[in-house]
Amino acid sequence: MNTLKIALLQIAPCGTLEGNLEKGIASCRKAKEMGADIALFPEMWNNGYHIYDRSIEQWTAEAIPADGTFVNAFGALAKELDMAIGITFLEQYEGGPRNSMVLFDRFGERKIAYAKVHTCDFDVERNLTPGEEFYVTTLDTRCGEVKVGAMICYDREFPESARILMLQSAELILVPNACPMEINRLSQLRSRAYENMLAIATCNYPDSVPDCNGGSSVFDGVAYLPELDGSRDMCVLQADGAEGIYLAELDLELLRRYRESEVHGNAFRRPQKYGRLLDTKVEPPFVRHDRRM
Repeated sequence: MNTLKIALLQIAPCGTLEGNLEKGIASCRKAKEMGADIALFPEMWNNGYHIYDRSIEQWTAEAIPADGTFVNAFGALAKELDMAIGITFLEQYEGGPRNSMVLFDRFGERKIAYAKVHTCDFDVERNLTPGEEFYVTTLDTRCGEVKVGAMICYDREFPESARILMLQSAELILVPNACPMEINRLSQLRSRAYENMLAIATCNYPDSVPDCNGGSSVFDGVAYLPELDGSRDMCVLQADGAEGIYLAELDLELLRRYRESEVHGNAFRRPQKYGRLLDTKVEPPFVRHDRRM
């Protein structure tokens, strides 16, 4: 079985950049001991997504460069451990900070540098600079190559995010997160996996972190098997609220066979009918309220 092992680092921040660096490195080492091929952090790990209950000036001052010491430390660690690492951080960026993730491969090379496209503009994230694109890369792992893309937290609420990644051949989407993962948000992740026939791995903060509750998850995207009369549960991992490192196994061969034969994803799309999706003049039908995502 061609099994990819994904470690979700559902860990609490320490309150300082130095503390988060030290704890992050130790957690990656533990993930490697558990046999992980990929280790994924929760959203904005360098400051623990601590952007609430403080002034804008305080938390934006914690932005760090994408090619600085903190991020590069995880590139060096990825090479040392022979394990891919998805590190998240508040990125120092011209025009305003970004909510970002860099994915290093097991050779320490940067494969994705992604900034959150759907920033939570109904709240303090309106002070962030949104990303411009969604990216997919070919990640060389112990069990072979896998096509990997990225979303961050609120991106999951837009079907277009996962859909455009699927259209770029993504087999796995990595999703750093920082919010309560309740039934509806988990259902969004399940839906994105189901409708695009791809795996989605989400890493959240534990319930010891304000406004978070753990619930890190992996949905493998395989809804039907020939030997089953009905559908199967795509959830291969669902963490509780406790702090810890949670390891999920993803059967890539099963996923690829499924994608070759099933009817979702790109099989029967009619993109010529979807032009209205690109109409920026359409008025939103709902009132926008301030709420945290």
